[in-house]
Amino acid sequence: MLADVVRYLVCPVCGADLELADRRLVCSGGHAFDIARQGYANLLPGNARPGTADTPEMVRARDEFLTAGHFAALADRLAWNVSRADPAFVMDAGAGTGHYLSRILDRVPDAAGLALDISKHAARRAAKAHPRCGAVVADLWRPFPLRGGAADTVVNVFAPRNATEFHRVLRDDGLLFTVTPSPRHLGTLVEPLGLLSIDKAKTERMDTALSGYFKLDSRQELETETVLAHGEVITLVGMGPSAHHVPPERLRERLERLPEPLSAPLSFVLSTYRRLE
Repeated sequence: MLADVVRYLVCPVCGADLELADRRLVCSGGHAFDIARQGYANLLPGNARPGTADTPEMVRARDEFLTAGHFAALADRLAWNVSRADPAFVMDAGAGTGHYLSRILDRVPDAAGLALDISKHAARRAAKAHPRCGAVVADLWRPFPLRGGAADTVVNVFAPRNATEFHRVLRDDGLLFTVTPSPRHLGTLVEPLGLLSIDKAKTERMDTALSGYFKLDSRQELETETVLAHGEVITLVGMGPSAHHVPPERLRERLERLPEPLSAPLSFVLSTYRRLE
């Protein structure tokens, strides 16, 4: 919960340390932030515009799909990779429901975790994802409400990457773990359902964006397959960016032309980066 991670947090307004006081986070500068009854804190500055935040429907779909175990192989591989670094404090940037962070904390029994996400709907679920996980609403494109050098490990799964802030909050020998889809991901579904395709240069662009702050340490590709009923396909589409581009009624029409169940490839790139001085 927040009590496990509050010592790493700073005020998003003035940068002073935060501490717990009743049901609030407070700083010496007089700023206070309520802790929601679900256990998360909203540390977005007052002028923030969370227009890119996942909607309640997207969060619900993601929770349903991931809980069903369709990405279990990815969660297990990522947790194993992170556990080898034996971190004491893990920050998940763009944590969503906290699914991957929870799996990591299961693997690293002495670690605490912080889930950052701009969606309050995601933070509500992340706050309850694991007993050693705290959840904070924050914008990944702004300075994180986190002390410099606080994190042993930063995890970033299908989320925006702020190289400057990743570098600032990581300790000198800290590691950054990223997960991105490869161009083969869901390949058999993309054309018939009109889904967004993955940029073939996505991995190279990520390396370029992180250069100057991080150097690539290792890279793995994980290839597997899942079998989905039509309803599960609708849930899968609803939890990602294609939800904004394919109306539900159009998706159902297209699915009716396809067999049930459907087999779909899952293809992920797992990268580990070392922080540069």
